[in-house]
Amino acid sequence: MLDFAAAIIKLMGKLDNSYASQHIAKQLIRSATSMGANYGETCNAESRSDFIHKMQLVLKESQESLYWLKLLNKANLVLSPPDEFDRIQKEGDEINRIVAKSVITAKQAK
Repeated sequence: MLDFAAAIIKLMGKLDNSYASQHIAKQLIRSATSMGANYGETCNAESRSDFIHKMQLVLKESQESLYWLKLLNKANLVLSPPDEFDRIQKEGDEINRIVAKSVITAKQAK
């Protein structure tokens, strides 16, 4: 998740200076960096329910990050090469699927 957050930060430097781009950049950086911070908290979970709760926060931030990436793409605000953007979006999708599966597995093991 750290690499994903770093890639997002670098990608945001490749947006134009429009109000929309800057607004989305702030939202995306917040959600992408929050994923890793919240995931770090799962290591200190006090119980299975605490672990599930914290992983659900990671999932929420992951889904929000994907939304902002899709919006950037849909609004044609990304100035970076398409393959770079596609790679970052694919990594976000993979993280989202892994986290979602972890939440489901943790809930089933209850």
